[in-house]
Amino acid sequence: MKSVFKPVLLAGLMAVALGALAQPGPGPGAGPGAGNPSASANPEFRDRMQARMQRHMDRRAADLKAKLKLSAEQDSAWNAYVAAMKPPAVGPHPSRAELDKLTTPERLDKMRELRKQREAEMDKRDDATRAFYATLTAEQKKVFDANTGRPFGDRGDRRPPRKD
Repeated sequence: MKSVFKPVLLAGLMAVALGALAQPGPGPGAGPGAGNPSASANPEFRDRMQARMQRHMDRRAADLKAKLKLSAEQDSAWNAYVAAMKPPAVGPHPSRAELDKLTTPERLDKMRELRKQREAEMDKRDDATRAFYATLTAEQKKVFDANTGRPFGDRGDRRPPRKD
């Protein structure tokens, strides 16, 4: 005689999981984005996240500087590099209501303008990185290459491997 315990247990767990998924989420007035369509629109939430990101960037910069063992002559290039890598102040992004008032060509022009601003900021960071990199010795370049350019460090890609 076959045991029915396992299939019944699995069916029960699936019913509980589906029931939990069917529950309505928190209503307006709950959570960090209370009343806002996006949590990032909440200034307190945005400020906390920016402060957390800045602490993380400061720790990474200090760690990289220690690994590079910079000479006194390289300090000014390092300071210029770190200053250029700081994220720009968050400017006012157009709200959904503002964008809805625009015609499609005007909205496309607005998005193009924002892309150009982001691209100019990225170009500034690229130039600063190239200028700093040029001041490094061959050994320091190896250390710099090994410690930059990979956003998740040694963990690699956060997605699970594909099963093709």
